[in-house]
Formats: sequence, structure tokens, C-alpha cells
Amino acid sequence: MQTVHAGNAAIPAIGFGTYAMSGDDIYRTVPAALRAGFRHIDTAQIYGNEAEVGDCVAASGIARSEVFLTTKVWVSNYSARNFDASVNESLRKLKTDYIDLLLLHWPGGSDVPLAEQIGELNAVVRAGKVRHIGVSNFNRALMTETIRLSAAPLVINQFEYHPYLNQSLLIDSTREAGLAVTGYCGMAVGRVFSDPTLKEIAARHEKTIAQIVLRWLVQQRGVVALSRTTRADRLAENIAVFDFELDSADMAAIHALATAGSRIVNPPGLAPLWDSTGA
Repeated sequence: MQTVHAGNAAIPAIGFGTYAMSGDDIYRTVPAALRAGFRHIDTAQIYGNEAEVGDCVAASGIARSEVFLTTKVWVSNYSARNFDASVNESLRKLKTDYIDLLLLHWPGGSDVPLAEQIGELNAVVRAGKVRHIGVSNFNRALMTETIRLSAAPLVINQFEYHPYLNQSLLIDSTREAGLAVTGYCGMAVGRVFSDPTLKEIAARHEKTIAQIVLRWLVQQRGVVALSRTTRADRLAENIAVFDFELDSADMAAIHALATAGSRIVNPPGLAPLWDSTGA
């Protein structure tokens, strides 16, 4: 497993995403993911599965220091009154005394000033409850303001990224600010699996389309990819993307798939005013 470095964080380049997974899904797939070699698990308070993730990591026999746990604070917990208690609850559910990476989940949906949110993020770092902090679904302007407000370095901006969504503006700004990118929704909710260009590249490399997309993501500097599947038989394949490379023509062909109107995740009231996707 390769790692992506941002600040003093070393983040496994492929994480196992748990969005919309039930407890049964977690108990079935997370142990298999850990056995397959995944060492980065991504969850969130709002996913409702932190406790199941914690059970699986605790029962895995893998040292806690070898598993990178990411979770996200939900918008209703951003206030000083709720923030610390919500992090304590996440720690209890995850059965750990520290979180590797804690993110603010969305920039909207709360009337708590950003300065207060960042103050609370910094407080849990100072308390030793959190090793690294970042944001999720922040645009360039909000990310820049968050960095200005934070005494502790931010290491991640997590947002939607797949072959059909040109995020070059946001990615470049994130890198220039010294943060890494975590891309979610990489398979574009299954759209990639019928794409002729991706089929051709996959056939030529004798890889699956999922492997091609994950390789395209992690081959870009400073990008962490989330892999999400409820099929345990796909886990070993999805992590086996470090033994080949896409050439510049392959990379360009996949980037060229970006088209207008391809954003998938855009919840009203939570999402920011997105940066231009150039397509």
C-alpha cells in the first residue's frame, strides 16, 4: 500500500469507504477488507456505522497503529456545546482513544461560525483525541479561510472526484495549500462500468475497470481514493493497483471523459457554491 503525505500525516492511498453501509454490510465487508490489505477505513457520524467499524477493527487482530481511521463531524454537532461530546461519542463507538483524521463533513447546514468550528477542531487535536484534521466538500474559498483560521495544519479536503467530473481547479488549489485530496464516488455510481474508453484501457492492461479508475486516481499526485463495495470478492482486486501504471495517453483519455452536468453529490443546504469544473 502506498501512502500520501500531507503535513506530518501519512495516509494510505486507498481507503475503504463505508457510506450508506448497514451494520450487516460492515460486519461482512470490513473484516474482509482488512484481511485483503486495506489499512484506511473512512466513516462518518451521519453514516450510523461507526460502532460496527470499531467492532471490526478491534476484532481484527491488527495493531491500532496500523489502521488509519477517518470520521467526520456532522453539521448539527459543529457548535462548541456539541462538538467535543460528539467526538467523544465517535471515539467510544470506534473503540479507540484517538481518531487519525477528523473532518468537518459539509460547509452548509449550520449557523455556527466557521471560526468556532475550526476552534473546536483545534481543541480536539490539542486534547490528543485527534491526530489530523481536514474538511470535506469545501470549495476553494472556504478551504482557504479554514486554513487561515486554523492553528493546526489541515491535511485533507475530501470531495467527489471521478472521470466525468473535472475537479482540476479545486485539486490544484488543495495541493498548492499543502493538503492532499481524498476523492469519493470514484466509480460515478456505476457509470464507469459501461464506458467504452475505460473498457478498452482495462482490456489492454488486463485489469478491471474499477482497477483502472482507482489507478487513475492514485497515480495523480496527492490523491487518496476511496473504494466502496459490498462485494467481498472485489476487495483484493480493488487494492491491487500498485503493480502497474497508466501511461500519459491513458491518463489523458480518462481525464477527457469529463462532461458538464456530471456532479452526483450536491445536497441543497449542505453543499457550497461549487468551483467551476471547466466542463
